[in-house]
Amino acid sequence: MNPCPISVFIIAQDEADRIPVTIRSVIEWVDEVIVIDSGSSDDTVEISEKLGANVVFNAWKGYGPQKVYGEKLCKHDWVFNLDADEEVTDALRDEIIGLFKNGEPPLQVYRIPRLPIYGFQQHGHPWTAFLKTVRMYKKSICGFKDEIVHDSVLVPSDVTIGTLKSMINHRSFRSLQHHVEKTNGYSTMQAEVLLEKGRKTNFLAMLILPFFAFWKSYLLRREFVNGIDGILTSHMYAFMRFIRYAKLRELEHKKRNDK
Repeated sequence: MNPCPISVFIIAQDEADRIPVTIRSVIEWVDEVIVIDSGSSDDTVEISEKLGANVVFNAWKGYGPQKVYGEKLCKHDWVFNLDADEEVTDALRDEIIGLFKNGEPPLQVYRIPRLPIYGFQQHGHPWTAFLKTVRMYKKSICGFKDEIVHDSVLVPSDVTIGTLKSMINHRSFRSLQHHVEKTNGYSTMQAEVLLEKGRKTNFLAMLILPFFAFWKSYLLRREFVNGIDGILTSHMYAFMRFIRYAKLRELEHKKRNDK
């Protein structure tokens, strides 16, 4: 089987325990896999190269800048972005190969559903794959925004976006401890970006935000299908939203005190 004319790019740092799954899920059927490493202290680089990926170092400047850099390295116009905690399922692989079977896919940009799988779960429930993000696209048509935190693809309004049926498995957190640690770092960056954009905290939002965030996760994101684990993950989601806002409040106080 000839590989699909796709360049896969993956940003990574200290992902030696997870990136093998990511690379193995694509290395046999795409033409190029690039890992953009931002200074791993573990065996991420060695493992990635051994599995057949081309590894390039780029100092960390934020999620968006790192992915913009990755796009520029890709030799193909068709690019596919994966994170180091994600895995292309067999069904998604077959669906993408099918798009290229007779040449070019019918559209130029595709969203792909992501199935969250937590560290204490063996499998995710397909009902919770609510998030569909643009991951496979022609870089001549669109590309990642150069934003530190919100690493999303900016697609022109006149371009039709397709949605694939099959999923990416997303194992974002190794454990609850890792979830808290990751949330702590990410929420700090989010709060700083919100402050720069002029966002302000207020009494009502601080009061009701955790409550509504919990129910958004439990009902709208369908975590109720996971039973007691769905309650757990919904509380963690509420904590993530609240601590971001709390840190924004802290930055507001600091800004006023520094004047």
